Amino acid sequence: MRIELTSVFVDDQRTALAFYTDVLGFVKRHDVPLGDAAWLTVVSPERPDGPELLLEPAGHPAVKPYRDALVEDGIPLIQLAVDDVHAEHERLTARGVQFTQPPTDIGNAHVAVFDDTCGNLVQIIAMKPGAEL
Repeated sequence: MRIELTSVFVDDQRTALAFYTDVLGFVKRHDVPLGDAAWLTVVSPERPDGPELLLEPAGHPAVKPYRDALVEDGIPLIQLAVDDVHAEHERLTARGVQFTQPPTDIGNAHVAVFDDTCGNLVQIIAMKPGAEL
């Protein structure tokens, strides 16, 4: 068993696609029209055949209170691995990304949290060499 797809709820798929590709650097994998929405996925350019992130419409009534509660408590909806949290923080800040938590040493890793402009908090993490969570 392996993870091939996970999703993140987004307020607007096209805005999310622009953010996740133009700002974060992911690559569009699938864009299949489905009525008013699409099966819209992105992948890491480092692993184009790797796991996909589905930019899923946030229209279900349970999504808003769920995401609002997570944001209010400062809890990221997703976590993305990076090689260097400090370098990514600098790169993304220069691109206008708003961080809610600056790079922070948590013992085994460095983390930072940003707002994806689509209704979610996203954590980036870089494990320290030889460390495990």
